[in-house]
Amino acid sequence: MINKLFAALEGSYEEMVDIRRFMHQHPELSFQEYNTAKFIQAFYEKLQIEVKGNVGGNGVVAKVYGKKPGKTVALRADFDALPIQDEKDVPYKSLVPGVMHACGHDGHTATLLVLAKTLNELKEELEGTYVFIHQHAEEYAPGGAISMIEDGCLENVDVIFGTHLWASEPTGTIQYRTGPIMAAADRFEIDIQGKGGHGAQPHKTLDAIVTASQIVLNLQQIVSRRVNPVDAAVVTIGSFTAQNAFNVIADKAKLIGTVRTFNETVQQLIEVEMERIIAGTCSMSGSTYDFRFVRGYPAVVNSEKETVFLTSCAQKVAEVTTIEETEPQMGGEDFAYYLQNVPGTFFFTGAKPLGNDMGYPHHHPKFDIDEKAMLIAAKTLGVAAINIHGND
Repeated sequence: MINKLFAALEGSYEEMVDIRRFMHQHPELSFQEYNTAKFIQAFYEKLQIEVKGNVGGNGVVAKVYGKKPGKTVALRADFDALPIQDEKDVPYKSLVPGVMHACGHDGHTATLLVLAKTLNELKEELEGTYVFIHQHAEEYAPGGAISMIEDGCLENVDVIFGTHLWASEPTGTIQYRTGPIMAAADRFEIDIQGKGGHGAQPHKTLDAIVTASQIVLNLQQIVSRRVNPVDAAVVTIGSFTAQNAFNVIADKAKLIGTVRTFNETVQQLIEVEMERIIAGTCSMSGSTYDFRFVRGYPAVVNSEKETVFLTSCAQKVAEVTTIEETEPQMGGEDFAYYLQNVPGTFFFTGAKPLGNDMGYPHHHPKFDIDEKAMLIAAKTLGVAAINIHGND
């Protein structure tokens, strides 16, 4: 069975590449992926595969039924893009100004579409049900996963698998981890209200920029002095805005950033400590503040049984040269919500472009992948989907 799966996927590799490149040229932002969703749904309809659109928003869910009864296995791919200008010099460069697939979601979608087509061709020999979850809006909280789950995409699902094409690792690498593999990703905003004035008369003002600057520095003490050193955590200020005139002391300043944690206790500690520091710093300067801490995606926590099973499946893929346990990643992923509902695992498939020793990181204007990684991802996911029923 696995040999048939591999042969069929290899025969459809060019189609996989074509789909990925078409999507790369026509990216759509989170919650705006209307044409992408139509494209995915039309693909399934042409193959006469059961499909439902508008799942939890722009999500698409397709199902393939094996001839014999068995478990229900879900496989997930996301399909939204990012607000980044594509700077690559390639024939499939984004045609949409200021929008590009800079995280591999086009490759995820192409992988899953061709895998679904292949499993449909083999359905007379398969057991159970195969659910293909095409998720919108992974990049922007609250994300698409939670709304798709609420709309029933996990109904009767026994196990779920997902992968992320990982451009920082060589093609042929599969990275796994039992337990937390990606962090909870929270967002915060801090508005400082001081008293503005003339740049030559600072004694008559409450300088919001100085206060905000002190807050930036003071917040760094949370991870270094309040969080247990054995617990991973990140507090990052990503945006600092204020009055931009050279001779004006700003009355307002705004800080925006993110907190990344794996442990909910640490997450709560950081939120409390942030407000304590902000309040104390503003009190010292005589300023006031507004602090908003928005919980984002929870940590992605892989099931042990399914993770071990996945590594055994990866061993059956000839193109996989390295299977290794990875360190926890501080990036966020709303695949976390699926794993809160059903057992499963999320893993990384190496996709560093050939000839690019550095490899542009995810979310970079020149981001790209080695498209051969899609075939490896499809084979690995395919083996997992089939072997969960004991079919070799």
